[in-house]
Amino acid sequence: MKVEAYIHSLGDSDHHRHVLGEAEILERIGDNLYLAEYNGVRCTAIFNIFVGRYFVDDVYGVQGTK
Repeated sequence: MKVEAYIHSLGDSDHHRHVLGEAEILERIGDNLYLAEYNGVRCTAIFNIFVGRYFVDDVYGVQGTK
C-alpha cells in the first residue's frame, strides 16, 4: 500500500525535522517492523502510533534494491 511516510534520507538535519515522502509498504516482517520501498530501494520501516505515520529507514535499514 502506498503511504505518506517520514523518509530518513529526506530529513532536515539543520532544523532537526523529519520530511514526508511517498513510500510503499510491502509486507509486515516482525512486531512493528515492515518491509518498505522508497525510490526503488527496499528498506525497513516502523509505524509510530503516536503520530499515525510510518518511518522509513532508507539509510541504515536498506534490505536491497528492486
